[in-house]
Amino acid sequence: MSPFTTCCRGLYSCRWKRLRKGRESQCACWWLTFLTLITLLSVSWMYICLVTSNDQEDVNWNGFIKLKRWVNWFMVLIITSAVFASYCVLLLLFALFQVALREPLNLHWLHKCLLFFGFLFITLGIVGITLQWKREWPTVLLSLQATAPFLQFGAVGGLVLLSPFVFEGFYSAKTKCSRFLMASLYAAVSAAVLLCPLLVHSPCLMDHHDLPPKPKLIGHRGAPMLAPENTMMSFQRSLQCGVMAFETDVQISKDRIPFLMHDQDSGFLRRTSDVEEKFPHQDFNASTELTWKDLQRLNAGQWFLQTDPFRSLSQLPAEDKEEARNQSVASLLQLLRLAKSHNVSVMFDLYSPDQENDTVDVVRTILMSDLDPSLVLWLPPGERDYVKRAAPGFIHVYNNKHDMFQDGGNHLNLQYSKLNAAQIRDLVSRNVSVNTWVVNESWLFSLLWCAGVSSVTTNACHLLRDVRRPDWIMHHRTYTIAWIAVDVLAIVLIVGVYVLQRKSHCCRRKVSKKERQNLLAWNEKEMSLLPAV
Repeated sequence: MSPFTTCCRGLYSCRWKRLRKGRESQCACWWLTFLTLITLLSVSWMYICLVTSNDQEDVNWNGFIKLKRWVNWFMVLIITSAVFASYCVLLLLFALFQVALREPLNLHWLHKCLLFFGFLFITLGIVGITLQWKREWPTVLLSLQATAPFLQFGAVGGLVLLSPFVFEGFYSAKTKCSRFLMASLYAAVSAAVLLCPLLVHSPCLMDHHDLPPKPKLIGHRGAPMLAPENTMMSFQRSLQCGVMAFETDVQISKDRIPFLMHDQDSGFLRRTSDVEEKFPHQDFNASTELTWKDLQRLNAGQWFLQTDPFRSLSQLPAEDKEEARNQSVASLLQLLRLAKSHNVSVMFDLYSPDQENDTVDVVRTILMSDLDPSLVLWLPPGERDYVKRAAPGFIHVYNNKHDMFQDGGNHLNLQYSKLNAAQIRDLVSRNVSVNTWVVNESWLFSLLWCAGVSSVTTNACHLLRDVRRPDWIMHHRTYTIAWIAVDVLAIVLIVGVYVLQRKSHCCRRKVSKKERQNLLAWNEKEMSLLPAV
C-alpha cells in the first residue's frame, strides 16, 4: 500500500492499517455528507467574514463599549474562521481521496467532535450577526454583485474537478439510499451553480464608456489608518490623500469649547486618550464634565501606537509614530482653520444632550473662523431651521430622502447599503449629491463607483486614492456569453467523466464476474479429481 494512501487513511480515520472487507461503518456515507455540508458552510462563513471586514471597526468598538478593553475581536474571528475552514477543506479532500482509492470511510470521533463544535461556532456567529449586527446582511448580498460572476466560474470548475470523486462514490455505494442521496445533492448543487448567473445584477456590468466619474473622498475622522483619529495629524494626513472634505465628530466642553471626539457616554475618552492615567478613579460620562484645559492635558495619540486599530502601524515611518505619540485633543476651531487654509469642506456629527445651546456655540465657532460658508456641510438634523437663519450659506446634508426633498435640499449622506444602484443613479440624475459611508474596501468602492455615487466617506483614503479604475467592468453581453460558454463546457466535461466512470465500472463488474466464474470452474475441476468415497 502506498504511503499516500496510508497517510490519507490515517488523517481521516486515525487508523494506519486498512480494515478488513465489510468493516466499514454503516454511517460512513452520512458522515461524508455532513462533512461536505459543514465544509460548504465554513467556506461561506469565511466569505461573510471577509466581506464584512469593511466594517470591522464597528465590531471592535462595540466590544470595547461592553468590555471596556480594546481587543481586535474581528481579527480573532477571522483567524478562527480561517483555521476551521481550512481544516474542513483538507478533511474533505482526504475523504475524496479515500473514495477514489476505494478505501473504507470511517471518520474518527475526534473529527466528529471538532466538526460539531465548528458547526456550533458558525451557528452562534450567524445568530450574533442577526441579533446584534443585522445591518451587515445587506453588505453580504451587496458583495455578491462584485464577486458572484467570478465565484460562479470558480464553482463551475470545482464541480468538474469533483465529478470523478462523486461518480466513483456513487458506484461504490452499497445501498440505493446512499446513491440517491449522493446523486440528488450533486445534481442540486450543480443546478444552482450553473444557473445562478440569472440572478446576478451588478452595476459593473456596463460599457466602459458609461463609467461615471470617480467618487470624491471624504476623510472619516481624518485618515485613521495613518494617524490617531480626530487629531490634527490625522486630518493633515488626509489632505495628502486629496480629500474633498473632513468628516468628524463634535462635542462641547464644560466651558463651551467645541472639540473633536467620537466616543460618548460611559466610554467617553477611554478608548482614544489616557484619561484613566490623568484622572484616576474618575469615570466621565459626558463631555461637559471636563473643561478645555482638562482636555488639553490628555494624550490622544499613545493609544494608537498601543492598539494599532487598523494593523497599519508597521507601514508608518518612525517619524510618523513619534508625531502620533504626541497628539492632543483637537478643537473644532483648529480643524476649521486647517480647512480654510486648504479650501477643504467640513462635515460633522454633533453629539450633544443639549442640541439647542450646543448648536448655537458650534455655529458661532464656525462663523468666527471665517471659513467660507459654502465649505460647511451641515449634517446634524436638530435645530436645522436655526442654522438656516443664522448661517444661510451652509450646505445642508440630509440622512434620509424624505427630509431632503421636503426641504428642497440636494445633498444626501447614507450608509452604503441603504441605496441600490438604480436608486443612486436616479438621485444623481436629479442633481442630488450622494455620499455613502464608511467605505474602506476596494471591491465596495468599485461597486459604488459603477453605481455612480458622488463621494464616499472612508478610513482608507490613502488606499482608495490610488484606485484608478474599478476592480472590474464587463459588458453585460460579454458576461452572458462567458457564463453560457463556461456552463456548456462544464456540462460536456461532467457528462464525459460520467461516461468514462460508467464504462470503467462496467468493465470492473465484468472482470469480477469472470473471475468468480473461473474460480467456480477451478473448484469444480478440483472436486472432480478427488477420489470417490
